[in-house]
This record gives sequence, structure tokens and C-alpha cells, in this order.
Amino acid sequence: MIEKIFTCSEGSEKTIEKVVLDDNVNINHMILPEGESLPEHYSNSNVYMIVVKGKVSLELDSQERHDYPAGSILNIPYNTKMNVKNNQSDLLELFVVKSPAPNKYQE
Repeated sequence: MIEKIFTCSEGSEKTIEKVVLDDNVNINHMILPEGESLPEHYSNSNVYMIVVKGKVSLELDSQERHDYPAGSILNIPYNTKMNVKNNQSDLLELFVVKSPAPNKYQE
């Protein structure tokens, strides 16, 4: 086989998993039930968030919170303060694509 196959979890429990980690890109998969969030952090790469289910509530730097529904693809620049949360009753599922891979910023 030429292709590589990667898999991610399914379900309704809080899940944060690294699916692809290589020199080109990092892809994380997240499932956040109502009220769940990520710790406040700074983006360590150029980040794309792809909302698959639900709505993501996002606060970037000093901006007010914005909610983005399934089907949204967000681009967040490197070194941006991020607060990511599910403020909705529906399950939130998203993929986070970091390109280039964060290790490229450390070279």
C-alpha cells in the first residue's frame, strides 16, 4: 500500500487525540461534550479548526467569544491566545490541523 491510514475515535466522551504527527502536519481530533473546554493556550503553529459536529465557542486574544457551527473551517495564526469551549447542548467534534508542524517553528 502506498497510502497511510489513520483512524480516530468515535463516541460522546471527552476526547483529545493526536491522529497524525509528522514533519509536515499535525492533525488532532477532539470531542467535547457540553461545558467541556481546552485549557487556555497559545497556538504553536498556523492552525485550522474544522468543525464537524455542533458549534465551537472560540475566544482569540482579547476578542469577544464567537460561535462557529459544523461546516466551518477557521484559520488561527501562530502564537494566538486561544480559549476553546463547547457552550452548546450538542456534542462538539472538530479536527485541528497544524501546518506546518509545530516543530518547524522551533528550528
